[in-house]
Amino acid sequence: MPLYPTVMKTLLAGLAVLVSFSLLQTVEAANAAKPVRKGKLVHVVSFKFKPTATQMQVDQVVEAFRRLPQKVKQIASFEWGTNVSPEKHDKGFTHAFILTFKSDRDRDEYLVHPDHQEFAKLVGPVVADVFVLDYWAGK
Repeated sequence: MPLYPTVMKTLLAGLAVLVSFSLLQTVEAANAAKPVRKGKLVHVVSFKFKPTATQMQVDQVVEAFRRLPQKVKQIASFEWGTNVSPEKHDKGFTHAFILTFKSDRDRDEYLVHPDHQEFAKLVGPVVADVFVLDYWAGK
């Protein structure tokens, strides 16, 4: 009988080590799957305009987008351009806009901001497709 308590203590200690190790691996895996939250949150938007969109309509969209940083304080930086890639992988997307934010919250507030919502109404009738990608910039 004296051996029984010793074996049980050893088994329980081993089980505790295994459970701890398993939990540690689970936490590490969950943390590895989370995006990096340091630096800046980059919001990339690209437009493919409808074939029926006039140059004037395209210019209006560009100008309206360029004015958003003056209206929406959450935008940390803004740049834009038109496709000049020789690779021919643009799939018809011609214009790219890159906005940065300091936090998820700033980006989320931008998305529901009345001026952004108004901009979306302007874009809707002339854009055939939109591509949006957000990421935390790493070095």
